This record gives sequence, C-alpha cells and structure tokens, in this order.
Amino acid sequence: MSRIYPDIHDITKEDLTRLCDEYRRNNFLDPEISEQLGVKRGLRNSDGTGVLAGLTNICDVRGYKKDENGNIIPAEGKLVYRGISLDELVEEAMNNDRFMFEEVVWLLLFGSLPTEDELKSFKAMLEDHRELPAGFAETMILSAPSPNIMNKMARSVLAMYSYDENADDTSLENILVQSVNMIAQMPTMMVYAYQISRHAYHHESLYFHYPKSGISTAEHILATYRPDQEYTKAEAKLLDLCLMVHADHGGGNNSTFANRVLSSTGTDTYSAIASAICSLKGPKHGGANLKVMHQLDDIMAHVSYPYDEEEVKDYLRKILLRQASDRSGLIYGVGHAVYTLSDPRAQILKKYSRDLAYEKGLGPQHEMLCLIEKLAPEVFLEVKGNAKNMCANMDLFSGLIYRILGIDESLYTPIFAIARVAGWCAHRMEEVEFANRIMRPAYKYVGTDQAYLPVEER
Repeated sequence: MSRIYPDIHDITKEDLTRLCDEYRRNNFLDPEISEQLGVKRGLRNSDGTGVLAGLTNICDVRGYKKDENGNIIPAEGKLVYRGISLDELVEEAMNNDRFMFEEVVWLLLFGSLPTEDELKSFKAMLEDHRELPAGFAETMILSAPSPNIMNKMARSVLAMYSYDENADDTSLENILVQSVNMIAQMPTMMVYAYQISRHAYHHESLYFHYPKSGISTAEHILATYRPDQEYTKAEAKLLDLCLMVHADHGGGNNSTFANRVLSSTGTDTYSAIASAICSLKGPKHGGANLKVMHQLDDIMAHVSYPYDEEEVKDYLRKILLRQASDRSGLIYGVGHAVYTLSDPRAQILKKYSRDLAYEKGLGPQHEMLCLIEKLAPEVFLEVKGNAKNMCANMDLFSGLIYRILGIDESLYTPIFAIARVAGWCAHRMEEVEFANRIMRPAYKYVGTDQAYLPVEER
C-alpha cells in the first residue's frame, strides 16, 4: 500500500524507545489494588455482569437470570426492541417476505410500531435524504481518503456539522431531523469512502452510483456498492436481516455508552454519533467478525477434513494454547458478556445464511462455523478447566454473511455502524430528554506525592 501523505510524526527509533522507557519507569497500576478498593474495572461486577449505570426504554438484552442470592442462572438469550423480541420481527420479515430494517428503525426511535401510512412516509423520507449535500462527496470524501472506512465515516459525520445551520440545537425536534439525515446518509458515505479508498490506496477504478428510489436500505447498499448495481432479492433480504440484528443492543455496549456519555454533556449530535463510530471501530467491539473470518480461513487451511470433529478439536486446542492462528489464545466469535446459553442474533444469522452460503459455494465454511460453535466450549473446558457457559456470539456468522454477499472486508464494521446508528440516535434522544445529568464517574488517585525540583536539580 502506497503512502499518500508524508509522515508528519517523524521520530527516531532511539527517541521513541527512550520516551517509552521513561513512561514505563514512572507509571504502573496494580490490578490487585483495584480489587482491594472495590473498583469495577471495565465497569464490570465480579461476576462479569455490567455495573448498572442508567435506565432505558429502548432495548433489553436478556442472557441470564439471578436467584434470590444473586447467583447467575444461565438462560437462553433474548434481544428485545421496545418490548418486542427480535425473533418476532425476524419471523415477520421472513414469513411475509418483507424488508424490515426501516420498520425497526421507526420502532427504536419512537417506541411503537408504525402504521402502514407512517411506514410508507418514513421510507420515503429516508429515500429523500440518502443523497449527500451538494459538494460533500468532493470536498469531504474525495479530497481526504482514508485507508480505514470507519475513520472516514467518523470524519464525515463530524463534517456534517458544517452543513447544518442548527447543528448545536439539542431540542428533540432538531435531533430527530439530524437522526433521520444520518440514518439515511451514512450508507452513501460508507460506499463513497470505500470507493475513494480503493482508488487512492489500491489504484483501482472508482465509481459513484446515485441513490435509486423505491428501494430499501439493504438494496441501496448493494446497488451503490456493486459496479453493475445488480443483486438478487435473497441477497438483499440477507443484508436486511443483518441490519435488523445489528440495530441495537442496549445502553451498556461500548459504542452506545460512549454516545450517551457525550450526549450527557450537551454536545451536538454529530460529535456524539462520531464518538460511537470511533468506539465501534475497536477490534474488541465492532471489528470482531473480521477476526472470526481470518481465524476461519486459518482453520480451513490447517484441517484436512472440516467435518472431522476430532481434527477440528485438536486445532482448537492449539489455538487456545497459543500454538496456532494468531497466537492470541482466543477462539473468536465464541463467548459474550451477557449471553450464556445462546445469543439470539447468532442463531438467527446461522439459520438464515445457510442456504445462500451453499448456493455461493461457501457451505463448508458455514459448517465449520457450526462445528466451532459446538466444540469450542468443550475444548475450553479441557484446556482451561473452566466450565463457564460459552455460546456463539453474533460475530461468528456475520462476517461469513458479508463474504457470501461479496462485500469487501474493510466494510464489515462500517455496515455494523450503518445499522447501529438507529440505536445510537434513539439512545441519544433518551439521554438528552430524560437523563439530563452529565456522566462523571470517579477515579481514585493511587500515585505518590513528590516535591517540585528546579530543573537544574533534576
């Protein structure tokens, strides 16, 4: 990959080593002190559950129950949008052959299901706002490419501030207008950012397709992404399903919490949503499905027969022992902070991606992911001696769906962001309207006091 900018942070290796040594010499935080002081590291309780930090009407993530003594009882996972389970919404979409993401967006934003007229009007509203403002693509995207699409999307969202005459207005009415604009325009931003990235960094041809009318968000993504703008309904329906599944996951996930933290300060919508995008960019949050796909490719390359359970288990043992894959000791796509027996999103994606996976010649990869889901808890128990409940999470299958659809790896996390912005906007409105108090947790100082020394005495 060629560099298109000079290195503005030029520093010698020797200087960098000296500076890092200086930092390490004067800085250390002992994790044991956190335990002694009752610090909830990562805002997690000792049993792994999240610290209660707020209330919400938007989404509920149910992964376990607690008995009268506060002990966790594993349970089948359930994701609830405004009181309606995700399973019900997906069942409606599949049984009646409907694109449902736009309906989910309305549900998350307003708290109730739209009438037929409301849904029709809302879809038209999103269609009318998909095109970027005049000159935006040229000045904000084409002129400043980024090798990372999430970075470019965050900058593009921040740049929208300059195109909004009421950018700092935090009234409900104005946040709603800004939310609809972002939900509609972020898919276009993503595809345009991808096009200029492949042109600038990989010397490939770029093309900008204008948004078409009368199509869903999922269809809009495929129509603007693909050179020939062609796609099948089955492909678009599978992408629509992904958008539905990714749309929200409660107030405590890192990106939504970041958005709520910034919203609590009274800052503008663009700053709050950009912070959520930056959070989601992290591989511990939104980038995990790409890790899954890289590990899947590694397993497929080293296992001679992908349906041999013992051979697959043997390789998974090597992964946990840091002898294989990326040597991290992690089996990606397995385990979750809330879900214990099952992640409903993973089960939905697994079920509805199977047929198209086989149609596209990716059936063996789908079967391998199912085998990993089955064997990983067994191997974890053998290697770690820990009987912790572990289930497949959403990331185990979402990356394969994007591969099925022929979507470039650099867009795996951005598509996540396109779906999740619906939830982010809903949580921002809730935070601004009802919380009305800046978030300000405490950090205890555990450093030592020292006297100031004149520079000649140091």
